[in-house]
Amino acid sequence: MSIEPRVVLITGASRGIGRATAVMLGEQGAAVGVNYVSDRAAAQLTAGEVERAGGRAFLLPGDVADEAAVLSMFDTLDAACGRVDALVNNAGIVAPSMPLAQMDAARLKRMFDVNVLGAYLCAREAARRMSTDRGGRGGAIVNVSSAASRLGSPNEYVDYAGSKGAVDTMTIGLAKELGPRGIRVNAVRPGLIETDIHASGGRPERAAVLGAQTPLGRPGKAEEVARAIVWLLSDAASYVNGALLDVSAGR
Repeated sequence: MSIEPRVVLITGASRGIGRATAVMLGEQGAAVGVNYVSDRAAAQLTAGEVERAGGRAFLLPGDVADEAAVLSMFDTLDAACGRVDALVNNAGIVAPSMPLAQMDAARLKRMFDVNVLGAYLCAREAARRMSTDRGGRGGAIVNVSSAASRLGSPNEYVDYAGSKGAVDTMTIGLAKELGPRGIRVNAVRPGLIETDIHASGGRPERAAVLGAQTPLGRPGKAEEVARAIVWLLSDAASYVNGALLDVSAGR
């Protein structure tokens, strides 16, 4: 399976699933927009790996919850490459585990600003550029959701789970809205994947501990999710639209 070289913007590409996806696309000759918020050094590492793999990389700083930053990211990639062919809506945050009754409004607002508003803003800008009825060439969007959207994450991250539920709904709706305009929209729903996001939620061991309880008996790797994303972007998935693809070991 391969894809034609294309221009792909990946949000949250400085680590984890975003980085793994960027490198795989680099191996296939893609130009990759590497979005990050504040860790420029980590983003530079991603960009270096993309270029060593054979692709081109462009650093795109910006908080996806900030509309002006999102516009700047897309405009910068447009100026560098002349177009955008695909979006991987990967940026997302989690917060320390606790029941909803203990969460303050600031946490909830930030969670939904990044995970929901940010995903919508990025999808909107991709649609504006790729839609065939707006002069675009068509393309593909892959949203990175989570198995939490169907599990609910009680006593841990019900806010995160809810935000990913919104991403699932957006995926289904946009697949119907944008399919006639040449854009396929799908989502992957990772399960317990070994990435830094667990540490940011205060439980760095979470993937290893809970992953052992899955039907496959282990946590997943970022590369295993990235392969699913790259496939959904590719022409090999040309008739896949509106799918919510679980990459969760059957959990």
